[in-house]
Amino acid sequence: MFSHVVIFWTDPEQPNAAQELIDGAHRYLKNIPGADFFHVGRMATSDRPVVDQSYQVALNIAFKDKATQDAYQVHEDHVKFVEEIFKRVCKKVVVYDFEG
Repeated sequence: MFSHVVIFWTDPEQPNAAQELIDGAHRYLKNIPGADFFHVGRMATSDRPVVDQSYQVALNIAFKDKATQDAYQVHEDHVKFVEEIFKRVCKKVVVYDFEG
């Protein structure tokens, strides 16, 4: 299994940025072939000090292997998401990829 976790910090100047990002992920990313699991949503609040609460949206996608994730990265719908949604509404992103 190969997990692709993306943490997004949206533009605070755009009040609807988080929802646009979530909607865009559903529109462009959810149905790209090869994803065995897809979940996108807003940061969950927590009283635990170890929980990062500085971001607005997270995306978690699981693939059978790295090769499948690599194909996802260059898929035309992923490229559209990056160009049409991500670049317009985000200020920062961190990606955590892991396999096992």
